[in-house]
Amino acid sequence: MREKFLVTSRRDMEERGWDQLDFVYINGDAYVDHPGFAAAVIGRVLEARGYRVGIISQPDWHSAEPFKALGRPRLAALITAGNLDSMLSEKTAAKKIRNTDSYSPGGIAGKRPERATIVYANRMREAYKDVPIIIGGIEASLRRFAHYDYWSDKVRHSILLDSKADLLSYGMGEHSVVEIADALAEGKSVAEMYNIRGICYVTSHPPVTDKTVVCPSYEAVKADKLVFAQAFKQQYEEQDPFYGKILIQQSENRYVVQTPPALPLTTEEMDAIYELPFQRRWHPDYDAAGGVPALHEVQFSLTSHRGCFGHCHFCAITSHQGPIVQNRSHESLIREAQRMIRLPDFKGYIHDVGGPTANFRHPSCQKQLTAGVCRNRHCVGSEMCPNLDTSHADYLELLREIRKLPGVKKVFVRSGLRYDYVLADNNHKFVEELCRYHVSGQLKVAPEHVVKHVTDLMGKADVQAFLTFKKWFDEANEKIGKKQYLVPYFMSSHPGCTLKDAVALAEFLRDMHMQPEQVQDFIPTPGSLSTAMYYTGINPLTGEKVYVARRPEDKQMQRALMQYKNPANYDIVHKALCLCGRRDLIGYGPKCLIPPRRPGKRSEQGSRGRRPAAAAAKARPGRRAAGVPGNHDARRGPGKKARTNHSAFR
Repeated sequence: MREKFLVTSRRDMEERGWDQLDFVYINGDAYVDHPGFAAAVIGRVLEARGYRVGIISQPDWHSAEPFKALGRPRLAALITAGNLDSMLSEKTAAKKIRNTDSYSPGGIAGKRPERATIVYANRMREAYKDVPIIIGGIEASLRRFAHYDYWSDKVRHSILLDSKADLLSYGMGEHSVVEIADALAEGKSVAEMYNIRGICYVTSHPPVTDKTVVCPSYEAVKADKLVFAQAFKQQYEEQDPFYGKILIQQSENRYVVQTPPALPLTTEEMDAIYELPFQRRWHPDYDAAGGVPALHEVQFSLTSHRGCFGHCHFCAITSHQGPIVQNRSHESLIREAQRMIRLPDFKGYIHDVGGPTANFRHPSCQKQLTAGVCRNRHCVGSEMCPNLDTSHADYLELLREIRKLPGVKKVFVRSGLRYDYVLADNNHKFVEELCRYHVSGQLKVAPEHVVKHVTDLMGKADVQAFLTFKKWFDEANEKIGKKQYLVPYFMSSHPGCTLKDAVALAEFLRDMHMQPEQVQDFIPTPGSLSTAMYYTGINPLTGEKVYVARRPEDKQMQRALMQYKNPANYDIVHKALCLCGRRDLIGYGPKCLIPPRRPGKRSEQGSRGRRPAAAAAKARPGRRAAGVPGNHDARRGPGKKARTNHSAFR
């Protein structure tokens, strides 16, 4: 069994007759050999090129010795914090330590350090001073320039400077890592690789030409939030592989240089990558701990594409995977599904066929494949581009082909569905077929908010699109005779959202009879447009000022309003309504959110002081319980299902 996995020990090396590896891959996550996990993808890609690769997962970082476990690599050390930013893996939006880690054996937290990329790189340098170090993955990719760090509440250097790595591979990385590997094998120095796309490096002599953009320095963006916003806008606008220029940012007497993004993968390249010999399970070393929880949701899922033109401003997928959708062929996906069907644990259910957004199966328009995306225009969001290709025909045909395979009982669609894109296609047939064959009782969608100026700042469609889609969804289920529900995700405390806006969202939830059991508080993760708004109070794309709820109490009030029925939230909801001048929402009427306080009672018992049931029945005769199940939202942090949008060293 072990010989089918990538090397993880000296014993594995001996069994293969290897005395030295070409690459040692330091991974902040447990090793799962599945195409949804970047360490497996990058390791398999290099292995397919003939390189000897070994993985050291979650090494004890308190000394350099564990980093020597597989010996000195012949070519380089590859380092990643894991599938998530290590700070996000460890801490919540309230900066509290998380109790679990789905990317660790048994879900046990504490298996990686804070700022793991930096710690691992420094330890590897201590172990082997002359070995080139290449960092990558989501943590490195989104911290490649001077950036705001929410957990320390300050602007930090590029992670390249703090880690002292030789190169940074940003984005998905298959192209760049192979080019780096081949250059190292040819005996080239790091300085001879500065023309590779999709990398960052540090130099004292940056290339300043008409094809470069010089951003404000680290010192300038740290000193002035307006300058930070201007620098972010420059970086944001040069992330296209077809017209993006070289970016340069000074820090003291050194310069961080980013080469243009790697070109999108072709369909043939994606097919080849996803058909590498993945075992689709965690390494056997983790069996005793009960395995790696993050695998469960994606073990029987298919990645049909990558990239996203959704431009949700709080999401880093567009910055990381790119806005140009790259897809796999039907034939390749069918072959993968057939291999999956033969696995001993397969029960007939394919959990997902999708990517970052399930129904974005092709580029938003054909121009993108030769000229790139529009620099100052989004494809979807508050407005739809008139050139948008909204066809769902290919995705629908793919789902039909997979569900007809012998051994498949059901094919679900569980990755994000962009319903405004469905509406733009005017595609009732897609919704009906989705409800009939591909929904398991609940379909998750993400309106995020209901106030237009907030959804505009989020890069989302307004609430009317959600209501229209809900009508379509309900009509489709009535037609086919099923009781299925939409589970909408909403977010509190996003930049631009005031307390008044949070009350409006609570009223919407009341009117829609929605009772979210879990809600998502905005977390300013590095690299996103929303994080730049949070830190600066400015929309970098327009220069307009943006309200930001920064105080913990302000954030707590917004979050509590989304769960106003929770007795534990009574006091904070009461305070929020009073501050907003909305005492009309405190009472026993059908539009009220909470009842009045009982005389002489502070609310240790919260809203258990609601009116008696008989009074409630009299006020609202015949009123039935809410119709939409609870909203379980952990999608933008640990505990969410492991998405199939892997990244290089992510």
